[in-house]
Amino acid sequence: MMLFLDEEQVRKHLRMADLIPAMEKALIDFSAGKVTQPVRQVIPVDPPGGFYGMMPALTPEGLGQKIVTFYPPNAKTNLPTHMATILLNDPQTGAPLAVMDGRLITEMRTAAVSAAATKLLAQPNAKILAILGSGVQARSHAEALRLVRQFEEIRVWSPNKSHAEQFAKEIGAKAMSAEAAVRDADVVVTATSSRMSILRGAWLRPGCHVNAVGACRPDWRELDDDAMRNVIFVDSREAALKESGDVILPGAKIYAELGEAFAGKINSRANEITIFKSLGMAVEDIAAALLVYQSAARK
Repeated sequence: MMLFLDEEQVRKHLRMADLIPAMEKALIDFSAGKVTQPVRQVIPVDPPGGFYGMMPALTPEGLGQKIVTFYPPNAKTNLPTHMATILLNDPQTGAPLAVMDGRLITEMRTAAVSAAATKLLAQPNAKILAILGSGVQARSHAEALRLVRQFEEIRVWSPNKSHAEQFAKEIGAKAMSAEAAVRDADVVVTATSSRMSILRGAWLRPGCHVNAVGACRPDWRELDDDAMRNVIFVDSREAALKESGDVILPGAKIYAELGEAFAGKINSRANEITIFKSLGMAVEDIAAALLVYQSAARK
C-alpha cells in the first residue's frame, strides 16, 4: 500500500544524525557514476517571480523524483519560499511506494550535506561559526553543524536586522554586521536570497570553510570574486556550471565534487580556505526520503 506522509509525519521519521552519513554516501555514489540523474529542469513562473523544478533520480537504493517550487516573493507572506513533494517508486517494478511532503526534507538534507562538508573540510578545532541569513536554512544549519563541530561562539547577520536579532536569540548567538561575523570565523554559512555578493573573500581567515547554499540561479550570487578564487567544491560539476552564478559569473575553477573528497579520491586541502557551493540534488532527496519511508514502513 502506498504511503502518504505530510510534513509532521516526515519530521517524526527523519533525524539529522542519520541524515548526515546518508548524504555522504549519496554524494559518493553520485560522483562514482552510480546514479542516473539529469540536471534539474526549471520553469520560470513570472509573474509572480517563482520557479518550478523537476528533479528525478535513480540511485543504487531508490527511484523517484522531487517536484519543488521556489517563490522568493513568499518571503513577504506566511508561506515558505520553498515547497516540495517527493514521489518514491520501487526500482524493481516501478510501483509507487510513497508520496511525501518534501519541504522539510529539502531543508534538512541541505544542512546535512553542509555538515558533512564541514566535518571533512573545517579545522578540527573550529570554534567560531558565522551564519549569514536568518531563514529556515540558517536554522537548519545551526542544528546540523553543531553535530560535527563544538562551536564556542555563533555569529549571525541578516539583511533584516530584527530577523537577525530574533534568530540570534533563538540559537544563543550574537547578531552583528556581515563583516564582523565573518572576520576570524572558522566556519561560515551563506543562506540568503541575495542576488548579489554579500560575502567578501578579504574577510575570510586562512583555513576557513564556507558553505554557500543560496544563489541557485545562473545570474545570482552570494560570494565575490575573491572568495571564489579559493578551493571550490561542488555537489555536481554539471549542475554548478549550469545553475550557479557564484561559479559562472567569475569563471571560478572547480577543484572537485564533494563526493570525490568523501571517497578519498582527492586531497581535501582542508588547511586552505575551502568553499562548498551547494545547489542540492535529487540523489540527496531520494536518500532522505528512503530514510523516512523505511522508518515509516516499520511502524
